[in-house]
Amino acid sequence: MEAKAIKTQHYLTPQEIQKHLEKVEYIIMAAPAPEHFKNTPIHFTIFLNTQEPLPNEIQKAVLDKFLQENSIGTPAELMSQLMPVGFAVSKEQETAMPMLLVKPEDQRTIPYAVMFVMDFLADSDNFEEAKEKQLTGWSYSYES
Repeated sequence: MEAKAIKTQHYLTPQEIQKHLEKVEYIIMAAPAPEHFKNTPIHFTIFLNTQEPLPNEIQKAVLDKFLQENSIGTPAELMSQLMPVGFAVSKEQETAMPMLLVKPEDQRTIPYAVMFVMDFLADSDNFEEAKEKQLTGWSYSYES
């Protein structure tokens, strides 16, 4: 089975992003890592709904909690910082897909919110869709 690319119908506007992120605590995304990362086959991105930089000890505590709660192995290639995040909407998806906007041209053309992002490679048996089926998925966690 070959995975199909997600077709974006449109991107959320800044006002839609603000409303969309109300009560969102974080978003976790899992995608297949590049093939040459055999020991860390899953590319994880955690989008924290804050625009504040986090001190290193808080970053470590947050990351350790995610790793433990999701049975994720030791991370590699860890990047954690404030980043622009756009949200793509597709008919095939229930929720908007978060997208790290790394390229300057994307930052100029796609509306975004700044979020604290933790991006890394790791392994886990809890994310079979990304690891075995080469699919990308994301999940929103809301404040109670």
